[in-house]
Amino acid sequence: MVRFLAAVQLLPALESGEETLVGGQAVLEGVMMRSPHAWGIAVRKPSGEIVTHSEPLERPSEQHKWMGWPIVRGVMTLGHAMTLGFRALKFSANAALEELSGNDAEVEAPVDGGTKIPAKKFEITGWMAGLNMAFSVAFFIFMYKYLPLLATTELKRVNPIFGQQVMFNLVDGLIRIAMFLLFVWGVSLWKDIRRVYEYHGAEHKTVFAFENGDPLNSATVQKYSTYHPRCGTSFLMTVMIISMLVYMAIPVHTFWARFGIRIALLPLIAGVSYEIIRFAAKHRGSLFALMTAPGLWLQRITTQPPDDREVECAILALDEAMKLEKQRGGELVIA
Repeated sequence: MVRFLAAVQLLPALESGEETLVGGQAVLEGVMMRSPHAWGIAVRKPSGEIVTHSEPLERPSEQHKWMGWPIVRGVMTLGHAMTLGFRALKFSANAALEELSGNDAEVEAPVDGGTKIPAKKFEITGWMAGLNMAFSVAFFIFMYKYLPLLATTELKRVNPIFGQQVMFNLVDGLIRIAMFLLFVWGVSLWKDIRRVYEYHGAEHKTVFAFENGDPLNSATVQKYSTYHPRCGTSFLMTVMIISMLVYMAIPVHTFWARFGIRIALLPLIAGVSYEIIRFAAKHRGSLFALMTAPGLWLQRITTQPPDDREVECAILALDEAMKLEKQRGGELVIA
């Protein structure tokens, strides 16, 4: 449960966006991959067995045209990706729990005449998952909105220079980025989360190989970099940089007004950041591409070199998604 909760906090940093032909996300001991109209997941159990699952997927922009409008599509895509990513995390956690509790919970004690009935295995239920998600949202707001604002407000009382509009929001943004970097680095010291980062690297390598039309086998996939420009890590760093610029332009001065603005403008900032990432991915030499560079640097933490077993999971997950994609006759082009 603790591993699951930690992975939920990292969810946005482990995803890639809908603007790609294929994208994915690292989960607990596995990888989830998605194509434009399907998703697949492959998770390795403690025994070494790999379990897979796949489902059709509807793109929000194809269901409702307005969801494909610039800015709006970024918010819709983020919400869609978070929902799918959370389902994938839940599947991976339950795959591990099923095996860990399987040997001890095959049967319950005799009932009445000695008949044995199957024991109910422990798993992450809907309400447990919902509670984790609610905690994650509260954690995000407290950690990256409330605490940086509180710290900067206290600094303003120490020295009036921190009360200037530009300086206040610059310091607030730098504190936010520092706290995010500290959290991402801190959990990377945990062996289990480091393995999630390795699966994240396996996902990136596999996507690179697929995009270049190479055979999907471990030897070929391992040749590629773990740093991908369309990573959720780059998205989050772009959000934080754009946030500083936006807040500098809004002349509010009380603590709660600033806090309210930070919450209210989050969808708009996410939408703008999505458009920047989308543009930068297609125009690598542009000025906007420079804004995604900090995210690539941060991937030195959030992605780690995977072993062949981890790459195998990423390849299987992509195979599962592509099987469904081909059955549905999806047009395999970059969005």
